[in-house]
Amino acid sequence: MTPSNQLTVASIQMVSSPSVEGNLATAERLIQEAKMGGAKLVVLPEYFCLMGHRDTDKVAIKEEFNNGPIQKRLSAIAKSQEVYLVAGTIPLLSSTDDKVKNTTLVFSPSGEIICRYNKIHLFGFKQGQEEYQEANTIEAGQTPSSFAITIGDTSWKFGLSICYDLRFPELYRSMGAVDCHIIPAAFTYTTGQAHWEILLRARAIENQCYVLASAQGGKHENGRSTWGQSMLIDPWGQIKSQVKEGEGISMGVIDKHIAHEIRTKLPALQHRML
Repeated sequence: MTPSNQLTVASIQMVSSPSVEGNLATAERLIQEAKMGGAKLVVLPEYFCLMGHRDTDKVAIKEEFNNGPIQKRLSAIAKSQEVYLVAGTIPLLSSTDDKVKNTTLVFSPSGEIICRYNKIHLFGFKQGQEEYQEANTIEAGQTPSSFAITIGDTSWKFGLSICYDLRFPELYRSMGAVDCHIIPAAFTYTTGQAHWEILLRARAIENQCYVLASAQGGKHENGRSTWGQSMLIDPWGQIKSQVKEGEGISMGVIDKHIAHEIRTKLPALQHRML
């Protein structure tokens, strides 16, 4: 039995395709594997349900909040597996017909949606023939979001962010002290190779908390290459588990005693001046 100060978590790495049904089947299989490994909380990557041939493909499958086949399927999976499921991201309705909200939803073990976060920072990158402009199809969110769960008599607080948000440390500080920041992503191979690991470890070190990152990781049918490297990082910045490439599960334990020990011997959060 896991001690009450510890929680087993899992981040799922996928190489999603243009098939929503195929991606959901893969996600369900991997969630089941994570549950069998003891995970109480499982995270899916950004765009887990669709990596289309065109950026506009996600607009065609957008759903109303708390209504739609993707959300109903995820609710059923969370309930059947009795896990907290961080579905990291689903295209939801925006204020215009030609865009979506790129949204993380958190499902409880009873299948209820307990938290929503709309991606705030939208990725823009151009290098030679490689170009991404998320603002063309995504409407930016406005509000940081975190959630708390209680397992037994222990409460855990998690911060939510998505992919490009990782480059903006003020977002993480705005959420206050958390046990773990959850970061679903689909980092490009180019930017991921250069910055992914160092940014994740920086967010863990400066906030003295765990970071659980769930990524896309491989060559997709649409020709896009994503970096992968889904991982769990502890509050000292050490990588505790990792899936480097391809489909897989990164599992580990977050421990309140370790976080408390680090924050006690190096009380950097109490030393902030600005």
